[in-house]
Amino acid sequence: MSAIKLNTGLLMPLVGKGLWKVPRADAADTVYNAIKTGYRLFDGAGDYGNEKECGDGVARAIKDGLVKREELFITSKLWNTFHAKEHVPQLVKKQLADWQLEYFDLFLIHFPVSIAYVDPAVRYPPEWFVDGVSKVQLQNTPYQETWQAMEAIQEAGYAKSIGVSNVQGALLLDILKYAKKAPSVLQIEHHPYLTQQPLVDLCKELGIAITAYSSFGPTSFVELGMDKNTPSLLKHDVTAEISKATGKTPAQVLLRWATQRGIAVIPKSNDPNRLAQNLNSTDFELSTEQLKAISDLNIGLRFNNPVGVSPLLSIFA
Repeated sequence: MSAIKLNTGLLMPLVGKGLWKVPRADAADTVYNAIKTGYRLFDGAGDYGNEKECGDGVARAIKDGLVKREELFITSKLWNTFHAKEHVPQLVKKQLADWQLEYFDLFLIHFPVSIAYVDPAVRYPPEWFVDGVSKVQLQNTPYQETWQAMEAIQEAGYAKSIGVSNVQGALLLDILKYAKKAPSVLQIEHHPYLTQQPLVDLCKELGIAITAYSSFGPTSFVELGMDKNTPSLLKHDVTAEISKATGKTPAQVLLRWATQRGIAVIPKSNDPNRLAQNLNSTDFELSTEQLKAISDLNIGLRFNNPVGVSPLLSIFA
């Protein structure tokens, strides 16, 4: 399986399975079946609310001899309510217990937004809101404090690699001023409508790997009402033409556009055929012209923008 070598020396598969929006009732079977299909990278988060069930799927696959723990690459994320230094180890231990694991291969800070702590015994996952009210209560925790707590959990062996998500270049450069080691991975929204090429180039220069989420653009946000009525990339004329020329599905073309440029992808599908197709999307090459044609669709359109939660948070997206 194609992989990216992280700055920790760990190999991260180029294609993984995203666990966002996977219902709890289906999560164990979804993970188990994905492992049977050949997936080894799974991208989860405390905020997804399904980590215990995903962990059940992993445990069953290991018990049945489908895979060994060391053959898997499990990613999870620190939610915004746990940014204080004393809460970072508290949460990672809880999440590891949910997954039934001793360590994460990669642990990310989910958003560069610190909000008021919520005890997991009171509500978990806590999400953005306080007591069901659509109001975000910010917490005065510097990002430096959170990052240094992340370094501590890495040193303690709870995570083999650590990184960040949903940050831009300025904050990335700021982290490097106080970090003992650069983040291993930056996870960002990345698709042809939002190429973020300057940020991609910066990460390449810094030796920071990139994982793309929402590789199909608006498709990921239709059910949330956040697609902004944007034309589907899976049905776009450019994608369709390249799909026909290569004999690959539109989804495979979009994924290969990312992976051929060294960017990992974590598409979500529960359909067995599409699940296998997504995994097998690195066995062909796009031409320079085809890569450019897809990249030229960029209009700087971001879908995962927390402005719907609070106008203040739109500056962090």
